[in-house]
Amino acid sequence: MSIMPTRKHPATLEGNRVHLRMPRRSDQRAFIAQAKQSRTLHRGWVQAPETPGAFAAYVERYNAAPATARHLGLLVLRNDDDALAGVINFSEIVRGGFQSAYVGYYAFAPLAGEGYMTEAFALALDFAFRTLRLHRVEANVQPGNRRSLALVERLGFAREGFSPRYVKIAGRWRDHVRYAMLVENWRTQRRRVRRAIESI
Repeated sequence: MSIMPTRKHPATLEGNRVHLRMPRRSDQRAFIAQAKQSRTLHRGWVQAPETPGAFAAYVERYNAAPATARHLGLLVLRNDDDALAGVINFSEIVRGGFQSAYVGYYAFAPLAGEGYMTEAFALALDFAFRTLRLHRVEANVQPGNRRSLALVERLGFAREGFSPRYVKIAGRWRDHVRYAMLVENWRTQRRRVRRAIESI
């Protein structure tokens, strides 16, 4: 895995099977089609942008220069054909003495369960700790979302606690399990995760 900088943003991340880059307006048609196709997969867990207006707002909010970004999004694309496999978003990036962010993520139905998000998430963590220079990344997962829980645990996130009625999703306040990864822990986990990815 390596980070491949571009002129506009140092945010094109190249992996063995996937690459990550920031969202563009030109992604609208493909993104919305995948979001609609993934409604059943996402139901109750996440609300992906499904209209031109919602997607434009997403791009406006999450496409920013890393040095000053408060929110930063990465699309996960399969190397073979640039098919959209998922999304990883860093939000509420706080600098100063905190150097922390929340991470949210979801796969798209046609390519879910193929191991793409494991590699993508590892690339995103490299980006968070090396390029964004964060110290801590927090992931909050609903306790019934077994795939999502398995993903953060596979990557070595530490469980920190449980937050009842933590986030309103699809009109309901939903419980979440809190996980976090510190830069020191990622340095030790990264090699193990990379070996696991290469065996997929």
